[in-house]
Amino acid sequence: MPKVIIGSDDLYACAKEAANYLAKKGFEVELAGSLRTGKPEPWVDVAHEVAVAVSRGNADFGVLVCYTGTGVSIVANKVPGIRAALCNDPETAKGARLWNDANVLAMSGRLVTDILAREIIEAWLSIKEPDASEKQNIDKLKEIDEKYRKI
Repeated sequence: MPKVIIGSDDLYACAKEAANYLAKKGFEVELAGSLRTGKPEPWVDVAHEVAVAVSRGNADFGVLVCYTGTGVSIVANKVPGIRAALCNDPETAKGARLWNDANVLAMSGRLVTDILAREIIEAWLSIKEPDASEKQNIDKLKEIDEKYRKI
């Protein structure tokens, strides 16, 4: 069963819906941040926890939510091996998987409704593997990760 870790710094409708929707689709769902504690949590800590879990292979992908989605995506992208994409619409989510092989989906708790969250997740899940024409770019990205992991 595929595993996903979902974290949010507050109890946004889209974060709760992401957890419920993915569980209904058969994913093993691990909760982080306010989804686990029921109270606001620092976005930096939530994003770091989710990104480390994905980077270590403890989850197949991650979902992060904060007010704008920007902060959690910045933090997640600091962790080697993470390709977090801020996606507030389905087409961006599809493109992030198809062309960037993104492994963490970030969304804005302010902009993304529960209904839109389902659509974004469906678009994300619709891509089973990156576009072969982007393999060289994705490999270059992985090389950059490795280069700076050693500093």
